[in-house]
Amino acid sequence: MLIRTPTDLGAVVRDTRKQLKLDQATLAKRIGVSRQWVVEVERGHSRAPLGLVLRALDALNIQIDVKVEPTKRRSSAIDIDAIVAKAKKR
Repeated sequence: MLIRTPTDLGAVVRDTRKQLKLDQATLAKRIGVSRQWVVEVERGHSRAPLGLVLRALDALNIQIDVKVEPTKRRSSAIDIDAIVAKAKKR
């Protein structure tokens, strides 16, 4: 599954928790956080501390597989020669 937003991650946490027949309070206790923290993560709260999110994923046996794809490199260099050549043609 491709996760792009905190909302996507929250949905995975919620769905997995439900599949494991855990309530939010039980998951919170396993992680060492409040039930409200679990509620916020499941709703896609974007400021949850990464360490706690990783602890939650571990408690739910959710694995993370990182795939780095090559990106197109944008050149911020300006081609002065092309600008001068274009100006001379005018």
